[in-house]
Amino acid sequence: METAPNPDSPSSEGFTTSPNAAASSSSPAAGSKPSSSSSSPSGPSPSRYESQKRRDWNTFGQYLKNHRPPLSLSRCSGAHVLEFLRYLDQFGKTKVHTQMCPFFGHPNPPAPCPCPLRQAWGSLDALIGRLRAAYEENGGKPEANPFGARPVRLYLREVREMQAKARGISYEKKKRKKPPPASHQGGHPAAGPSDHPRSPPSATGATA
Repeated sequence: METAPNPDSPSSEGFTTSPNAAASSSSPAAGSKPSSSSSSPSGPSPSRYESQKRRDWNTFGQYLKNHRPPLSLSRCSGAHVLEFLRYLDQFGKTKVHTQMCPFFGHPNPPAPCPCPLRQAWGSLDALIGRLRAAYEENGGKPEANPFGARPVRLYLREVREMQAKARGISYEKKKRKKPPPASHQGGHPAAGPSDHPRSPPSATGATA
């Protein structure tokens, strides 16, 4: 697939849109004064995840527009998503050693090598997760979501395995440690067999 030269290409590993697009959508024009309506909070500001998801969605939309011929979202399939992921590799910053490289499988190479830079598996996996959610939030049907297509899942798995071998690292998920059993209840330590308070002796000779 060929794409037209795009000066607004996403930065590596960040998948951001062009500065002009970001500025027009998120910040007021230079020198303009905030309106009176903007002084009152209209709601909580979007989280970092939501902001990144919006930028990713805009980047993918720009990619579809630059596609030759232009591609509409309704005609987008898992194959087009794979083309998009491969297109992003040119902006990657992760060194992926080839099998012919003496540093293949070496997690900390002692010297530079000519191996290509690629998008890291973790970045691609997170990107697909955000785009999959954005697709449905923008009216797409879950059963037709191209970002959840089987070829996309298989591609991500292949990238994960290949980069793990080439970089000599493991992508195994860390098991969450189970919290230790509660040793107290109600803010007080649990009483053991010898920790129960002894009842005071009965007052037999108490005087008024």
